[in-house]
Amino acid sequence: MEKMAISDKDTLLVIDVQRDFCAAGALAIPDGDAVVPIVNQLAQHFRHVILTQDWHTPGHHSFAASHVHRHPYETIQAPYGEQTLWPDHCVQGTPGADFHPDLDIPHAELILRKGFRPNIDSYSAFLENDKTTPTGLAGYLRERGFQRIFLVGLAYDYCVRFSAVDAVRAGFSAFVIEDACRAVGLPGSVEATGQEFAELGVKRIQATDIQPCLESNFSSAGLS
Repeated sequence: MEKMAISDKDTLLVIDVQRDFCAAGALAIPDGDAVVPIVNQLAQHFRHVILTQDWHTPGHHSFAASHVHRHPYETIQAPYGEQTLWPDHCVQGTPGADFHPDLDIPHAELILRKGFRPNIDSYSAFLENDKTTPTGLAGYLRERGFQRIFLVGLAYDYCVRFSAVDAVRAGFSAFVIEDACRAVGLPGSVEATGQEFAELGVKRIQATDIQPCLESNFSSAGLS
């Protein structure tokens, strides 16, 4: 495909590149650390970058340990629908909730925390898992005039997927940079992600599809 030039109407949405989702983390995603240098490089092509951060309360409803006789990766029926149960992860104020130590995006303009309501999980950067409670991100993006959202991070088949789908439903163009993501890879999850992206018009691209910026592009922002 023709390389895509990035403009001031675009933003890079970096999803949950946190210690607990990387090597030796509580919910380590296979090869999760590999996204960090790719994300760092991509971020240099965007003047506008937003980071999301999973930020769970202790004993969160989505944790398997919060349910008697339940184990990680089982599913339950929550009041808002089906919920996958996870190992305890990204608990507020713990080292596992910190961003990966090699993530280097000093010009990020917003850190959006999600999953902090004790009784509901939040995969998407736009909506809680009840599909109705907003995080406020859509309003922020609209007020700032952004039109295209480029998504990277962890995990491709959960938080990246839900965020991309909700971005399209909110009226934005969504591009998932696949080689800057990694998947949890539960049975059928990656296949279902690709199918949903195709159905809703989420575009799947590679990091090399982004046109490298000229140094002068960001000189006024101190990013050259």
